[in-house]
Amino acid sequence: MTRDEVLQQFREAGAIMEGHFILSSGLRSPTFLQKARVFMYPDRTEILCKALAEKIKASDLGHIDYIISPAMGGIIPGYETARHMGIPAMWVEREGGEFRLRRFELPKGARVIVIEDIVSTGLSSRETVTSLKGLGANVLAVACLIDRSAGEADAGVPIIALADYKVPAYEADKLPPELAAIPPVKPGSRGLA
Repeated sequence: MTRDEVLQQFREAGAIMEGHFILSSGLRSPTFLQKARVFMYPDRTEILCKALAEKIKASDLGHIDYIISPAMGGIIPGYETARHMGIPAMWVEREGGEFRLRRFELPKGARVIVIEDIVSTGLSSRETVTSLKGLGANVLAVACLIDRSAGEADAGVPIIALADYKVPAYEADKLPPELAAIPPVKPGSRGLA
C-alpha cells in the first residue's frame, strides 16, 4: 500500500482535520489526524491493518509472539493487525500515570511488536517499550499506520510505518500568527480522566 493510498483512506473518512490542535505531546499543529474516524469503518481499518501486517512480515524480524498496543488509540489497530498476523493481541493501559500490562501475563523473553495508530514524538511508544522491557519482553519494533515525524521520532526501537505524513508542530509559545489567531482544541485522549 502506498503512502498516497494510506492517506486517501484517512481523507475519505474525514480524518485529516485542519484548524488549531493541541496534540497529545502538548505541541500545537494546524493538522490533526483523527484516526477514530477511520476506525469507525471496519473495512478501512482492515485494509490499513492488513497492509501494516504485510509490511511487518516483510521486515524480516523473525518470529513474533505478541502484538501489544498502548490504550486507547492503539487497541483497534493492534487487534486488527494481530488478526492478520495470526497472533494474540494485548494492550497496556495507564495506572498511576504509567503504562502497565494489567489484564494479561507476558512470558519473559516474549518477542513483541508494539502497534500504534499514529506516532508523533514517540512518547507513548517509548513508554510502552519501557514498560514491556521491564517485564522481560524482547521488543523488536514499533509499527504504526502513520508516522507524523517522518522518521524523527524516537521509540527506543526501530519504527515501521505504513506511511509518513510530516505536518508542522509548534511549541505553544512559538506559534505562527495564522495559527495563534485560531482558538485551540484538544481532540486526543491523553490527559482525559
